[in-house]
Amino acid sequence: MAKKITKSQLETLEHQREQVKTELENLRKELRAEIEFDDVDDVASDLVERDKIQAMIITFERKLDDINHAIQQAEVMGYGICEMCGNTIDPERLEIFPETTLCINCKRQAERRGRMQQM
Repeated sequence: MAKKITKSQLETLEHQREQVKTELENLRKELRAEIEFDDVDDVASDLVERDKIQAMIITFERKLDDINHAIQQAEVMGYGICEMCGNTIDPERLEIFPETTLCINCKRQAERRGRMQQM
């Protein structure tokens, strides 16, 4: 049964989306500054810093994708409905991860499959 996304749930996701976009913008500016202000004497620490910033950018890009996906899924299937099994996602899980579209059991299964494919 589809559960329509409430205004406050949508606002939470949209607020999160804006925060992530802002953070991504700041990180990209920081990365550009790191590249432009290259100090030849400190190349090793510059590379480490760039790697950290790039890793954070990738993490935030994935989070932004998850938020956008959650909003789309909420419009199609309803908010708080697992896209794999169709069961209701635990409200406590949604409280912590409002962008989730998988119940805890399906998330575990997906992670197991991901680990198996990496082997």
